[in-house]
Amino acid sequence: MEAIKNAVDFSDFPRLDLIIAGTLAALFLTFPLFPHSSFAMSTMIQFLMFSIYGMGWNTIGGYGGQVDLGKAQYVGIGAYTTAVMLIRWDIPFWVSMPIGVCFSVLWSFIIGYPLFRLKGHYFAIATIATSLVLKDIFEVWDFVGAARGLGISPIKYQPPDFLRLIFKEDVYYYYVILGFFFLGILYLNWFRKSRLGFQLRCIKDNEDIARSLGINAHWAKIKTYAIATGFVSVVGSFHACYVKNIEPEDTMSLDISILIALMAMLGGAGSLWGPVIGAGILIPLKSYLKEWLGAAAGLVGIDLIIYGIIIMVISAFEPRGIWGIVEKVRRRRKR
Repeated sequence: MEAIKNAVDFSDFPRLDLIIAGTLAALFLTFPLFPHSSFAMSTMIQFLMFSIYGMGWNTIGGYGGQVDLGKAQYVGIGAYTTAVMLIRWDIPFWVSMPIGVCFSVLWSFIIGYPLFRLKGHYFAIATIATSLVLKDIFEVWDFVGAARGLGISPIKYQPPDFLRLIFKEDVYYYYVILGFFFLGILYLNWFRKSRLGFQLRCIKDNEDIARSLGINAHWAKIKTYAIATGFVSVVGSFHACYVKNIEPEDTMSLDISILIALMAMLGGAGSLWGPVIGAGILIPLKSYLKEWLGAAAGLVGIDLIIYGIIIMVISAFEPRGIWGIVEKVRRRRKR
């Protein structure tokens, strides 16, 4: 009960923040009721997915200060676990998703113990290496379709199928991922005020002092890495049912890992709303600029340049991202 109370305790937020959060929640809940295109719905679903990815990265990268660039490997584990179990044994999403989380967490413990002996850019490079190695394994593993991947046929099921998460209309997927989004926000709010959250802040500021205070820094990082993995794996399983056609390049590429990290850092690593802000900027830019500039005008890749410039400009003004700028403005108003 105490954990639930802490998760939904927004009493430390200013009233304006609560009004904004309530307004956004109302907009998200009512978005499908307003006129929209299928492209807009797809963009909203991607926004919610990458917000949750960013929340997971934020636990280890934002609060723990560990720059993880290998999160895509857990997207792949979650997606392939759900796809394989559904295609081969007709196991529903709500059963295969927790199993995928267990596989992902187990893998995070296996590689996390040696990885967290490294620090700084050595750790970041090592996470990239483990992710690329796992991607190469999946590309030659016939059981999971190798490089050609796996396809889930919706024709076999009579939609809407809530057990297997197979729908014809994207609105069902939207509300499912929105539910995961709200759960992620509540958990992250609890996490940042938990004992582990405070330990990570101490480790991030000065690991030697944290050790002198009796904090097991290595074990705290491993536990947080597993939590971050759980976030990513859940959305990876959702991704398999939503896209219905997965392959290693689609789910485990380095681009996905970097994009997840960039979103959290752009919005504000180590803050509750940072990943949401970052995803709210980069996902529409990525989708609409690619559509308008890449397809319509033939300017392929210009979308990457534009949001790369945005990231550099904001980082130059405030390394803590957009939420850091908001905090600066708030402190000036208080003065």
